[in-house]
Amino acid sequence: MLINIDPLLSPDLLHILRAMGHGDEIAIVDANFPGTTNAQRLVRLDGISVTRATEAVLSVMPLDDFVEVPAVTMEVVGNPDEVPPAVQELRAIVGDRGQCGTLERHAFYARAKQCFAIIQTGETRLYGNIVLKKGVVRS
Repeated sequence: MLINIDPLLSPDLLHILRAMGHGDEIAIVDANFPGTTNAQRLVRLDGISVTRATEAVLSVMPLDDFVEVPAVTMEVVGNPDEVPPAVQELRAIVGDRGQCGTLERHAFYARAKQCFAIIQTGETRLYGNIVLKKGVVRS
């Protein structure tokens, strides 16, 4: 047990987050996402929502403030201006930490494939996917 660490952050996930460097990216994805196919490193959080997982990760990992858009979600196929409920919540979580952009579905898959790791959640709402770029920890 550790003090002030979100209990959702398992030893394996904490290791991944600690091993990431500035500019590395992590994808937090829904239950439909092809995580095993695309991940260099995969952590499963079955039964956990994408928003809860994102909150836990951002409780210990800063977003990159050297880039304009340190977080991206997946666009709705055929309607890129639509903002599904899961994406609305993800944008609110990112909040004042930086802008949250969007990527077309296949571009999102390609970006996720390059991520340091993928966290596969049990999120069942469609388009519950986000990529986060790690920032610098300042003292």
